[in-house]
Amino acid sequence: MVLMPMSREIDVMHLGRDRVICAHELGGLIIDPGPTSCMETLLKALDGQEPRALLLTHIHLDHAGASGSLVRRYPKLPVYVHERGAPHLVDPSKLLKSATQLYGDDMDRLWGEVVPVPEENIHVLSGGETVEGLHVEYTPGHASHHVTYFDEDAGDAYVGDTAGVRIPPCGFVVAPTPPPDIDLEKWNASLDLIESRSPQRLRLTHFGAYENVDEHITQLRARLAAWGEVAKTADQERYIEVVEAEVRASAGDDDTAASYFQAVPPDQAYLGLERYWSKKAERELA
Repeated sequence: MVLMPMSREIDVMHLGRDRVICAHELGGLIIDPGPTSCMETLLKALDGQEPRALLLTHIHLDHAGASGSLVRRYPKLPVYVHERGAPHLVDPSKLLKSATQLYGDDMDRLWGEVVPVPEENIHVLSGGETVEGLHVEYTPGHASHHVTYFDEDAGDAYVGDTAGVRIPPCGFVVAPTPPPDIDLEKWNASLDLIESRSPQRLRLTHFGAYENVDEHITQLRARLAAWGEVAKTADQERYIEVVEAEVRASAGDDDTAASYFQAVPPDQAYLGLERYWSKKAERELA
């Protein structure tokens, strides 16, 4: 009998705060390594073990920013990523330009160096593949290049941001909706797909693993709808007021609330939804 490796959660301690970014390690596979600013924490947790491969759910810097730096350290390291995200790992200039519009002078402090990934290290995904023993599905909505990895033997779904943000020990599920790719219809369809595969456990980058899958996804759908409606009908100031009040009321303590806000800055969440509604109105007028 072959025993499957156990999944391990590595808190990479983003900006020194716990429960913000979680890299998942599975038998030498790293699902979403986090940013370069946290890479030394990741390497310390690996304790000399060389990663076997990087599996990226998507290329946002909080999930994948360290990819190029890790390949520079381990030149033969394979990097799995959706076909829409792959060109932006090879040439991250557009990704960095977009991120700089959001983060400005905080880019280096937040994410550290962003190093291009050599094309020969990249393994392109479209969804439907099995890689490193995990089944891949295309799950857009949060990002147009988002995938989810399913460990069907263990019952685990490595969902990146598609299943939202939840900071332990709190049960409150938050919708991460930064620009530029938010699409609520596609997001709900991706949640349908995840549910259809009946995972026993959702493994989130922000943060950890949860077994009450149906309740968790129901919460996320409700929050996407409710906060989406606030962004549609109110300005940014009112959106931030609503979101911060709900998070603080549910978090239980200031440190947990701070981890929520670091993982999902409310001002950026508003901008992603505002862009979604603007694009939707343009399509309806066309």
